[in-house]
Amino acid sequence: MSTQTLPRQWPLVGRTGQIADFERSLADPECSGFVIFGPPGVGKSRLAQECLALAKAAGHIGRGAVATAVAGEVPLGAIAHLVPDGVDLSDPVSGFAATTRLLACMRGEGPSGSRFVVLVDDLHLLDATSAMLLRQLMDARVVFLLATVPSGAPARDAVDALAHGDAVHPVELTEFGSDDIEALLQSVLGGTVQRSTLHTLYDTSGGNALYLRELVQDSLAAGRLVRKGELWTMPPCDGIPVGSRLTDLVRRRLGGPTGPGHRMLETLALCEPLSPESLTADGEGDTLDALERAGLVAVTSEGRRTRIRLAHPLYGEVLRAGMPTLRRREILLRQARNLERAGARRREDAVHLASYRLAATGTADPGLLVQAAALAVHAGDHPRALLLLQAVPAHRRTWQAELLRGKTLFETGRAADADAALARADALARDEQAALAVALVRTQNLIWGTGSDIGRALAANDAARDRVTSPHGLRMLAANEACVRFSGFDLHGSIALLDDVETDGTTVPDLPRWLLAATTKSVVLSLLGQGPQALEWAERALTVCEQTSREEYTLATDTSAVQALRVLSLIECGRLAQARALGELVHEQLGGAQGHFSTVLLSLYTGRAALFAGRLTSARRWFAEVLRAPHTYAAVSRSLAAAGMAAAAAMQGDAESARAALEEYESIPRRVDVPEERIAEAWVHAADGSLSQARAVLTTAVGDAARRGLDGNEAVLLTELARLGGAREAAARLAELAAAGDRPFVGLRSRFATALAAEDPAALMDSAAELADHEADLYAAEAAATAATLWQSSGHPRRAAAARAAAAHRAQRCEGARTPALLAAGAGAQLTRRELEIALLASRNLASRDIAARLTLSTRTVDNHLQRVYAKLGITDRRDLAALLESPGRSRA
Repeated sequence: MSTQTLPRQWPLVGRTGQIADFERSLADPECSGFVIFGPPGVGKSRLAQECLALAKAAGHIGRGAVATAVAGEVPLGAIAHLVPDGVDLSDPVSGFAATTRLLACMRGEGPSGSRFVVLVDDLHLLDATSAMLLRQLMDARVVFLLATVPSGAPARDAVDALAHGDAVHPVELTEFGSDDIEALLQSVLGGTVQRSTLHTLYDTSGGNALYLRELVQDSLAAGRLVRKGELWTMPPCDGIPVGSRLTDLVRRRLGGPTGPGHRMLETLALCEPLSPESLTADGEGDTLDALERAGLVAVTSEGRRTRIRLAHPLYGEVLRAGMPTLRRREILLRQARNLERAGARRREDAVHLASYRLAATGTADPGLLVQAAALAVHAGDHPRALLLLQAVPAHRRTWQAELLRGKTLFETGRAADADAALARADALARDEQAALAVALVRTQNLIWGTGSDIGRALAANDAARDRVTSPHGLRMLAANEACVRFSGFDLHGSIALLDDVETDGTTVPDLPRWLLAATTKSVVLSLLGQGPQALEWAERALTVCEQTSREEYTLATDTSAVQALRVLSLIECGRLAQARALGELVHEQLGGAQGHFSTVLLSLYTGRAALFAGRLTSARRWFAEVLRAPHTYAAVSRSLAAAGMAAAAAMQGDAESARAALEEYESIPRRVDVPEERIAEAWVHAADGSLSQARAVLTTAVGDAARRGLDGNEAVLLTELARLGGAREAAARLAELAAAGDRPFVGLRSRFATALAAEDPAALMDSAAELADHEADLYAAEAAATAATLWQSSGHPRRAAAARAAAAHRAQRCEGARTPALLAAGAGAQLTRRELEIALLASRNLASRDIAARLTLSTRTVDNHLQRVYAKLGITDRRDLAALLESPGRSRA
């Protein structure tokens, strides 16, 4: 059981507009009421209570009343406590007049301009006498009515008059949006919620605040909602815990378990969406209008078709949980018969028919099951496809069925099972087309699913060449080999196999082959730093991939995966803001599909864009999405994410979290070394104040990248080396890389490093402006901060002040950045590279002898450096130094 304690009253989020409306209405002497309408559970009462509290805090008199069905049978049953003592109500006319006079006097005793605010929850249940009295008090401007009314609730005429009219301000409260849910959950849980979990809670609650609270509490109690690292997450499974309290709430909303209306709701719970014809095929059409009026079903139009669904996702959860087995079977078989009688003419009818019969009887026609599974894969519903395919008897599985099963197991993260199914498909393949189709998916699974070594994937591809003879088939295998080599970071070997790929893919006869080649070429060019060319290929692929059928699915035909490649190429173009915006948009469009390949790629590349932009907290969240996904398709995705996580945390001075991320990175099995990942180790050293060790790590990684021709990796590493005090060593090589092709982002970083190496404050300010234009805000802040220090040291205080202001402005966008360059600039004097390192270590309370041992210096040399640091900074001891530099080793989660 979870020990997480939720607050008794959740914070009010997403209602600032309504609160502002209330305050304006209360301040308007011509307004006598503020009535909140909305469906049950959206937070009407919570908003009304907040409004009443605000009124009282502003000096107004506040009273509350709750109308109920029982009190509604008694005159003044809900508001009798508001009538002043001594008023005789035997004569309503004189009694009401006396009440008005006495309440007016009571209001007059308050501060000038105060009003008598009366909150009535569930106004529609108010008795007629209470309504008449309140109306008289409102008309006399004695009382300001604050009330809640469920949308569509019937009310007496007298009560209805209270909620309307020119003097009453009505507000329609709707369910929370996903952004509101995210803010609310982050507040009550005290941490960030994984996007897939956020979507699950949002979709299941329907944005209803009451339902959301119960779902979160039930999920915590069941141990399903847990904190892993930086994220609150729920593992993927069927359904979400629905406790007894929430079940009772929903059952009361749905009404009793008898009658045709309930039977129709049960049918929708199992089979939605349905057409009106199929839902009322057994003569229950008279109840559909009543269910819609009661808000229990929703009727929508999809093109020329009308579809009926339950009005809330939880209705289905509760109905299915309480449905007896025989009743479930009866409904499913009846719907299957209705569908067959109607001809089952539409493509999706095969999915429904097979699903109904399988769920009802545990079996269905194998051919129908495979057809339905193919359609489910086409719709992206892999769990349903897998359920259908697993029902096909083993002796009835063709190579097509095993191939489809292998694809689906791969998509659901069961890579080992996928490889076994694909091996069976390969054994059943009898011709070139079958062998080629199986080989493509099998190597895809070996690369991104099992994380096997590249040799095994190349062997599988070569084995297919023994069975493929057509030019088309051989070209496809060549493109596939290029993809395999890229995944092993043999970038030049990969790109060499793609020299002959056509520029225009819209006219080629074999779209899957062209898309595989084009997408591979795009990602390889990005990793080589050639952003504009990579972007061109990604955009060509995006145009073409929509022309392929789902039956031809590979990762290269996945539109969202191609969009992820656009994000990567936009980074290398230096268009960081656009890259981040695109990644967030497409991720949202995927609806939080947990662990899906496209989701993983988008999270990884969006995190990369955020890291380079200096949005460090955002980068950590995106990398955490990759690390906490149920499967990430390749160790390289997890290792890159862990490395990025460590670097981002270290740049915030959060050494503890940075070390934890580095430990996770080191625990991940890696089939290939990626030099760029060494930034994790380097930045952890930097967070500990050991800048020379950080530079040593980066220098070694730069050499590795250069030997392997990994220009993009080398440019990243050289930039980090320049930022950590090695600009003179990095600038010349960065300039060479920038000049070697169309590499906009490499060029930006090259000019930054060159200005750092030259210690030229004017050039640094030019670089800061250019970097800021591309939203590389952390680089820009460091450039301006360094310029400020240089100008201050050279006797230009005005220029230094302007540079400090520019640095502060950019640093504000960097979500807690505390890099050595910013800390050094904050000290207000120019320190040498060695002085800065010794100052950072000393600020962490390391003794001089420990600093000397770490840097291979004498203790006397360390003390001499410290004395020069104190003199430059105008301080006297380590305590002042720690306060000035704000030790970067302090944990700042």
